[in-house]
Amino acid sequence: MKKHYYTILSLLEKCKTMSELKQIHGVMVTSSVIKNVIPLSRVIDFCANSEAGDISYAKSVFRRIEQPSVYIWNSMIRGYSNNENPVECLVMYREMVHRGYAPDHFTFPFVLKGCCIVSDVHYGKCVHDCIMKTGFQLNVYVSAGLLNMYACCADMESAQKVFDKMPKWNVVAWTSLISGFVGNNQASEAIQVFKDTELCNVEPNEITMVNVLVACARSRDIDSGKWVHSCIRQLGFDPFGLSFDFNVILATAIVDMYAKCGSLKTARHLFEKMPDRNLVAWNSMIGAYNQYGQGDKAVDLFFDMRHAGFVPDQTTILGVIGSCAQLGALALGQSLHSCVSKTGIGTDASIGTALVDMYTKNGDAGSAQRIFDNLQKKDVMAWTSMIVGLAMHGHATEALHTFRKMQEDASVIPDQITYIGVLCACSHVGLVEEGQRHFRSMVDVYGITPTVEHYGCMIDLLSRAGRFEEAMRLLEKMPIQPNIAIWGALLNGCEIYENVDLADKFKRYITELEPRFSGVLVLLSNIYARAGRWQEVKLTRELMKDRTIAKSLGCSSVEMKLLSS
Repeated sequence: MKKHYYTILSLLEKCKTMSELKQIHGVMVTSSVIKNVIPLSRVIDFCANSEAGDISYAKSVFRRIEQPSVYIWNSMIRGYSNNENPVECLVMYREMVHRGYAPDHFTFPFVLKGCCIVSDVHYGKCVHDCIMKTGFQLNVYVSAGLLNMYACCADMESAQKVFDKMPKWNVVAWTSLISGFVGNNQASEAIQVFKDTELCNVEPNEITMVNVLVACARSRDIDSGKWVHSCIRQLGFDPFGLSFDFNVILATAIVDMYAKCGSLKTARHLFEKMPDRNLVAWNSMIGAYNQYGQGDKAVDLFFDMRHAGFVPDQTTILGVIGSCAQLGALALGQSLHSCVSKTGIGTDASIGTALVDMYTKNGDAGSAQRIFDNLQKKDVMAWTSMIVGLAMHGHATEALHTFRKMQEDASVIPDQITYIGVLCACSHVGLVEEGQRHFRSMVDVYGITPTVEHYGCMIDLLSRAGRFEEAMRLLEKMPIQPNIAIWGALLNGCEIYENVDLADKFKRYITELEPRFSGVLVLLSNIYARAGRWQEVKLTRELMKDRTIAKSLGCSSVEMKLLSS
């Protein structure tokens, strides 16, 4: 056996494929080297943890070992934690403990990683108990694994407790805690933890900075974002100030932070300075332009991205479809629809919902309905897009029919926006009682607190029906101040029923709100004109002139650019 031992060890070191490994394994069996724990451990390690390995083969070898060493157990557990079936990692750990083997400080991080992947916090807590009994909670890697496990399982309270009891707060621990808060949509807490690192004299690394920038972007905290960017400069990490070793991930996080916080000029300036751009950077800019109502720039950047050779993904398409909805760019939207239909993302529910929204906003309710009907899974956003789209374009009956179909699906719960569409539909067709019933149901059944938009829809519904007393009672009961849209709805009713006296009463409230747009004052002027009260017409128009409120002009747009193949 001895004459083969070192030769086999050398061959195992050089082994590159499973084919070679199986040949070496055969020699080990015939030469009895298989009985030696070191070469046997290396066989398991290669099969379980190398890129060219085969976890199934590792398992078949493992099952033939009478007394595996702790190292071999750890290799198998680690292999399964990185495998497509991480539950086997937890099964292997349980078997290890049941067979009387004592886990060590290498075992626990791999098991905790498995708990993270399958989001099994109960199993994780059992592992935590074992760690406490064996004293490994003082090990920095084990405690970091515990922190990460709780964060992955959305138990940030336990993650914070683990962090507070850690024997040493290194940059990895701080970064794990920040990342945990970011991953659990607690951006403000993540930013505060980063501020605490300064007090503890811990120097963050680039991974820390990426996580904090994500937190600033999600909370739209531009002041903290600028401060973090200044810290990056001070630490010498700023990718825009280096002529070498450009960190595209950190650069993208900086651009994304400025973009999501609305500093689009700064974001675009930095984006243009990037010597190397990834798809995430392009998506950040396109998404921000769409979010802040600059759809034309989003579309232009999309064409630039295609020209640069990037293939759009789901995020890109969502941003551009949203911009088409803003711009009324139906032809471009249709071209995008055609493109995504030929790819795998065409069946995605979020893409389908965005297309429904785009078609309804462009007035093509037929195409929107066809896409909606073909959606395999309809979530609340899909139903809401269809209901609101139909309601806003005068298809009130169809909108209410769609809402009734939505209520038949017990898994879908309407939200605030759904009810805006429903109440708007009732208003368009004058269904006062049905609208009141839906309003009560929204509050009593679904626990949705009415917003100013919901009250606006109800007051519009009552005003259109000439039920001004009920509208005024609802106005008085509102827990929030009425906005200009609500007064506009009341004025609209006054115009329909030529109720000049009531319009006179509303005039004082309207002028106090100092409207920025001409619509409500033009409406008031028209009411006075129809009643022949020309002095009031003159005063209203002088008010518009004094406040430099210009009458909004109508316009048309013609699409000149279509998506090329």
